[in-house]
Amino acid sequence: MLKDSTMWYASWFDTPYYHILYKDRDHTEAQIFMDTLTSYLGLEAGEKILDLACGKGRHSIYLNQLGYDVTGVDLSKKSIEYASRFENETLKFKVHDMCKPFFEKFSGVFNLFTSFGYFDKEEDNLNTIKAIKADLNERGFGVIDFMNVDYVIENLVPQETKEVNGISFSIKRYAQDGYIFKEIRFSDNNEDFFFTERVKAITLTDFENYFKKASVDLLDIFGDYQLQKFNKKTSSRLILIFK
Repeated sequence: MLKDSTMWYASWFDTPYYHILYKDRDHTEAQIFMDTLTSYLGLEAGEKILDLACGKGRHSIYLNQLGYDVTGVDLSKKSIEYASRFENETLKFKVHDMCKPFFEKFSGVFNLFTSFGYFDKEEDNLNTIKAIKADLNERGFGVIDFMNVDYVIENLVPQETKEVNGISFSIKRYAQDGYIFKEIRFSDNNEDFFFTERVKAITLTDFENYFKKASVDLLDIFGDYQLQKFNKKTSSRLILIFK
């Protein structure tokens, strides 16, 4: 049986099964969010955007189609290999640890779809905020699109089974010790697999503390992809705009 590594995201995100399980993510919703977000921020065509933890590049590719000069970075070599086939003069992909500055300046640094809070070391959450700030130009905006922890825990589905591409994924979810866990078990080609996703249950107050330590100014807080007002009890997302 395969167990996740200490850095679980490094092993799980690099497997083909991660992309199989999540292949039905709503691309239309993601594109509408990018339309709304870039319009709200007043970003003009040709400006540079860093897509931090870009995965296989779905947001990066669409942002580039909107006319932006986009760099997508991720720790997963296999995801970057896949995304790199879509590169052009204004769309690049690189393997990069988001805890560290990229050492370029951008008008927007976007961390999307709960791609935060995976780290084994607590200080890496703060380091990532500092890195985002370091990569912003004078008028640039940082964006973190995270889950609303209070809403997620209240509406957690403890167990479910998803059948995708002939594979039956057994999924268990729970909150424990300040983290939200998802255990994923499945079999394929007569081999059993087990992976655990673990995301720190970071609240708005936690983010505000990170921002204060990183000398970051929190500008706006939204609760969904239509950028409606954040409500701790009812909002599905926690979207933070800062600089």
